[in-house]
Amino acid sequence: MPNPVSMNNSSEYKAYVITGPTSGIGRATTLEVIKHGKVVLVGRDREKLNQLQEETERRAGHAVSVVCDLSDLASVRRAAAETIALDLPIVGLLNNAGIFPMRATKNALGWDNAFATNHIGPFVLTEALIPHLPDGANVVFVASGVEDPERKPAKMAGFRGGRYISAEASARGEWEPGGSKMPGADAYATSKQCALATALEFAREIPRLRFNAVEPGFSPATGLGRDANVFLRFLGKYVLSMLAPHIKYWSTPKLAAPVITNVLMNEPGVSGVYYDEKGHPMLGSALVRDPKFQDRVVAETRALLSTIPK
Repeated sequence: MPNPVSMNNSSEYKAYVITGPTSGIGRATTLEVIKHGKVVLVGRDREKLNQLQEETERRAGHAVSVVCDLSDLASVRRAAAETIALDLPIVGLLNNAGIFPMRATKNALGWDNAFATNHIGPFVLTEALIPHLPDGANVVFVASGVEDPERKPAKMAGFRGGRYISAEASARGEWEPGGSKMPGADAYATSKQCALATALEFAREIPRLRFNAVEPGFSPATGLGRDANVFLRFLGKYVLSMLAPHIKYWSTPKLAAPVITNVLMNEPGVSGVYYDEKGHPMLGSALVRDPKFQDRVVAETRALLSTIPK
């Protein structure tokens, strides 16, 4: 297969992998990215994937679907193998899928679902695809500013930052004491902190590829709150989403999509950058900026995964 990086800019020669593409930011971004190349839609629901695939075709785009539950290691490994077998010229991977459960739940391995879905699954998928990505390919992680205990809007919303103890402890659903009183907040913040640390560590570890992260802003209309009650979901989708464009640090899938797409295209060829909801470089927490912490998260995640037979 020809190296797509050495080809011209025709979208005919480019493909992008997007996780969580059937709703919210993932869906809006998919509809932007199809303007630039073929998209591999990686999601849990076959029916929703098929519907989105049909919509991309109506818009003169091209897509193929791969079913994957990011909380399930076996499913992630199958999806990675299926994606590789497509033999497409993949030049970009967007790790977008994420959950914010209102209560602690476990996957088949007994691991915390938020940590498994938001960090472990994307980690495994990325490492599986890395050997098959051409030099200069772009990998983007959708992160969240709630990982920073000093970020004022996150504190006002009730978050207390990432509460990382170790990868093993996180898998058990254990977080550093003194965290948030909101159900699920520590799990979500910690999982997103680990995803951001992974992006920054991979950027140093694998210089032939480009690894960056995006804080898309608070989007009340996304599917993150799928576990909330009906009233809160209605409020987020039909009321708060209308106010979002006018509030600092808030956003909507429609506003976030072009920002994320620009990062995924990564024309400057930069690596190790964390972008805010406007597409400007931002700083993560003091902890996540520490290379020692980044290295520890990646090393401990690999060690945890090594205990699970393939």
